[in-house]
Amino acid sequence: MSDYTKTTLPNGLQVLLKEIHTAPIISHWLWMRVGSRDETPGITGASHWVEHMQFKGTPSFPAGQLDRDISRDGGTWNAMTYIDWTTYYETMPADKIDLGLRLEADRLQNSLFEADEVASERTVIISERQGNENNPIFLLDEDVQKVAFKSHPYGHEVIGEMADLETMSRDDLYNHYQRYYAPNNGVLAVAGDFDTQAMLARIEELYGPIPAGAEPERVARPEAPPDAEQRVTTSGPGETVFIRAAYRSPAASDPDFFALTVADSLLAGPSNLNLFGGGISNKTSRLYQALVDTELAVGVGGGLQATIDPFLYAITITVHPQRKADDLIGPLDDEIKRLQDSAPEPQELARAVKQAQALFAYGSESITNQAFWLGFAQMFASYDWFESYLERLEAVTPEDVQRAAQQYLRPERRVLGVYQPDGAQHG
Repeated sequence: MSDYTKTTLPNGLQVLLKEIHTAPIISHWLWMRVGSRDETPGITGASHWVEHMQFKGTPSFPAGQLDRDISRDGGTWNAMTYIDWTTYYETMPADKIDLGLRLEADRLQNSLFEADEVASERTVIISERQGNENNPIFLLDEDVQKVAFKSHPYGHEVIGEMADLETMSRDDLYNHYQRYYAPNNGVLAVAGDFDTQAMLARIEELYGPIPAGAEPERVARPEAPPDAEQRVTTSGPGETVFIRAAYRSPAASDPDFFALTVADSLLAGPSNLNLFGGGISNKTSRLYQALVDTELAVGVGGGLQATIDPFLYAITITVHPQRKADDLIGPLDDEIKRLQDSAPEPQELARAVKQAQALFAYGSESITNQAFWLGFAQMFASYDWFESYLERLEAVTPEDVQRAAQQYLRPERRVLGVYQPDGAQHG
């Protein structure tokens, strides 16, 4: 296993450092344990909006200056908000990384949230939401999540509800920032070409003086187990019919996550957990052969995500223009039943495991990806989860896959969503 250093500063900031001397590059990630999981009605979308505001400057780093400084030094930077977390990163030439360290330590506590910047960002985010509303998959996804989660905040999209985006105040956002942006609610992950002791000393110098905050209260409540299949029809722009079969899935820390990962690889082709990775062909998967090769569908894919609480394993099908959604639900159910009725042959399982492992490995190689995984795994489990991932897939047996299909892919655990184009022109 690779060597890495893990420590916690007195103010509660977890620090993970991994020396990689293959190229003179360092990737620095600050992860905050806040996402749409931490939002209540009225402030849905706050975590994503706060992420946008973090690019609007502090007294030490005025807004427009950062882009220029990081580009001039040959670096890249960005941020992402998800249901469980928000993260910020800089990947830079090793001798320039100090800018990234200083910037993140500064905006962890000194972001301005000026009223005019909040107002201009409201326009940007509303426009982003309107763009999403032209995307059939977004609309279908949103409806399916609302039906699947009645009490848990996983029921709303990261971008938030339009009504909340129109009414949220500057104080709502700033309070959200102050509540969750504290070192004891964060993980700092750095990988690349550095000396661990020197890097740790610099991190302590920059991040150490930031005071810990109160432990944030979590609003997420357990969702009652579903007891019957639910169906939802979404209508909107476009010409294509889509089906989304979304099954309540285990949390990433649940041992069953690995058996369901292999079942996904077998049924739909492997899912990519890494936000940067590409995909690999799923033409050998059972659902591709049953639905696409027979011209019932033009595409099929699965998606299992690593989350803190049980979320959804979703199978998404693009219906063939000459077919109706009802033509595909029987064949979909037949394939799932086949896996429930008989364990896969060892050679078919071995291929599915290899594909899942390959996709995982492709998404773990670069220095940026290695730094990503240092922090990402910490959000829902620990870095050991990442380091043992390939072995734990290898250990999945045909019987494990059959049992996961029997337990998780039952009709009463799913929301079946169908997207029907309404034929209208949408602006």
